[in-house]
Amino acid sequence: MIELSPSAIAEIQRLHHRHPNPSAFFRLQIESGGCAGLSYITRFETELNSSDRIQQCHGIQIAIDPHSAQYLENLTIDFSEDLMGGSFRFHNPNAKKSCDCGVSFSINES
Repeated sequence: MIELSPSAIAEIQRLHHRHPNPSAFFRLQIESGGCAGLSYITRFETELNSSDRIQQCHGIQIAIDPHSAQYLENLTIDFSEDLMGGSFRFHNPNAKKSCDCGVSFSINES
């Protein structure tokens, strides 16, 4: 289950209102890359895959593919702003190492 902080909810809703398609959903995905090996990808999409898992969180529809789901259990997403601008912050209890940028992580696979 994924949790969203109040500031993350507000930012996702703000971005969703700016999206040209009001039926777009929020996709959360993990891809290889970044300085720690795995990166969080967020975007709005309009087409679901048959294998996607859908989670409702405070009225936000989050789509997650099966590959990404294994890395996202109990993830909390926050949003904060600093001198460099605003960005999502990912608090992942599955991550064994995270890079300083906060969007890349690694795990120890058994």
